[in-house]
Amino acid sequence: MGTLYYGDNLTILREQVKEESVDLVYLDPPFNSNASYNVLFKAPDGHESHAQMEAFEDTWHWNETAEKAFDEVMQSGNSDAAEMLRAMRSFLHDNDMMAYLAMMAVRLLELHRVLKQTGSLYLHCDPTASHYLKILLDAIFGKRNYKNEIIWCYRKWSVAAGQFVRNHDDIHFVTKSGGGGGAAFNVLYTDPSKGTMKRWKGQKQQAFFEDGVRKATSLENETAQSPMPDWWEISIINPNAVERLGYPTQKPQTLLERIIQASSNVGDVVLDPFCGCGTTVHAAQKLKREWIGIDITHLAISLIQKRLRDAFGPIPIDIRGTPKDLEGAVALAAQDKYQFQWWAVSLVDAIPYGGKKKGADSGIDGFIYFKPDGKITEKAIVSVKGGENVGVGMIRDLIAVVDREKAKMGVLISLAEPTAPMKKEAIAAGFYKTEYGEYAKIQILTVEQLFAGHKPDMPWIDSTVFKKAKREMKGTQEKLL
Repeated sequence: MGTLYYGDNLTILREQVKEESVDLVYLDPPFNSNASYNVLFKAPDGHESHAQMEAFEDTWHWNETAEKAFDEVMQSGNSDAAEMLRAMRSFLHDNDMMAYLAMMAVRLLELHRVLKQTGSLYLHCDPTASHYLKILLDAIFGKRNYKNEIIWCYRKWSVAAGQFVRNHDDIHFVTKSGGGGGAAFNVLYTDPSKGTMKRWKGQKQQAFFEDGVRKATSLENETAQSPMPDWWEISIINPNAVERLGYPTQKPQTLLERIIQASSNVGDVVLDPFCGCGTTVHAAQKLKREWIGIDITHLAISLIQKRLRDAFGPIPIDIRGTPKDLEGAVALAAQDKYQFQWWAVSLVDAIPYGGKKKGADSGIDGFIYFKPDGKITEKAIVSVKGGENVGVGMIRDLIAVVDREKAKMGVLISLAEPTAPMKKEAIAAGFYKTEYGEYAKIQILTVEQLFAGHKPDMPWIDSTVFKKAKREMKGTQEKLL
C-alpha cells in the first residue's frame, strides 16, 4: 500500500515518518520555474484557461519562515551543515536563494534521518542552485557518500542570448552510508548499439525490449553491455504526449523508473516529499515498491489518487491529512479557505476554477461538465461555502451566476446546514429538463452528505475533461521485474 500525505513536508517528515524507515528518496524541489502548479484539467474544447490553478507558488522569499528554518539548522546538532549554511548566508545575504537553501537544508536533515543506512537520495535541480545544493549534501551526508552528478539531457527548442542553450538538469545521487555500508544499487546497462541489434535475431531482440529493467541479464553478459554512465538522454514530455497530464514541470516516467530500478528493490519504500502530479509514486507502484508521497495542496492529493486509479484500477491508498469527518472539514475551512474549496470541489468530481490570485470572487469554484444527450457537453457551476453563516442570498447569487455563465445547473456545497429559505429558493429555481429526465436546476449538498456518499443528480458526466493517465497493462510489473 502507498501513502499520500497532505501538508508541509517538513512537519510530516518529523511527525509521521519513522527514523531509518525509507530506502530511497527522490525530490524535485521547485525553485523559480515561473510556473503555476497543478494545471491538470482541460475544458471540453481542449483549452486550459478555466483551471489555471496557482495552488502552490514556487517562489521563495526571505521571511520569518526562512529565518526559522535557518535557526533550526543552527540548532540541529549537525555542525557541518550549520557552518556551511552560515557561510552561504554570509556570501549570499538574505535573499530568495538563501531562503530556498535554508528551507532545503532543514528538510535534507530530516530526509537523512528517515533514510535507512542502506538508503539513497536523488536530488533533482536545475543549474541555478545545483552547486549550492551539492555543498549542502556534502555537509549533511558526508562528501565520501556523494556518488554521482547525473546529467539528464533532453532536446527542446529554445533561444539563449549570449550563452549556450540549457538542455539539461542535474540530479545529485548520494547514499547515507559509504561504500562499505551496503547501499542498494542495481547496475543498469545502456541500450545495445545498432550493430549489436542487427546481430541479434528474433527472440534475443524481443527479450531485450521486454526487459525494461535492463539489469545484468545473461543476454547482456553474453554481449558485454556497458554499465550505464552518469549522463542520461531521455526526452522531455512533449505537449501532445499521452503521458502529459498538464503539470508544467512534470518529469518523464522513464526517468523515475530508472532511478527506482537502480537504487531500490521490490518491496522497498520510496519517498517523494514534493510529489506534485505523482510521477514518482506512479513509477514506484508500477515497480512493486511501497511508497510515500507528500504534497502541500489538497488538489494535488486528489489528482494523484485519480492518476493511480486510471493507471492501476482500485488499488488501496492510505490518505492522511485530508478531512475524514465533519470536524476535520471545519478545521480545514478555518485553516485555509482555498484548500477547503479545492478539497470540496474534488468530492463531486468537478474541475476547480480560479486560484489565490483570482481577484474578486466570481462565484465559481468549479465546473462539472456533462452530456445530457451523450453528444453535446453542457456545464454546471459549483460554489463552495465554508462559513457557518449561510443564507438565502447564496442561492440567489448562484442562480445569477448560472444564468450569467449560460450554465444549465448549479451546485452549492455547504459546510453548514442550509436554512429552510435556502431550500425553498433552490426548489423555486425549477428544473433542467432533458428528453432523458429532469433534474433540479439548483442543488444543495452539505459536506456531511458528501461524506455519506451523496453526489449531484446530473446526466452523464463528461469524463473527457479530466486528463487520464495511461492504463498500465496487466502483467507489466511482472515483465519489468
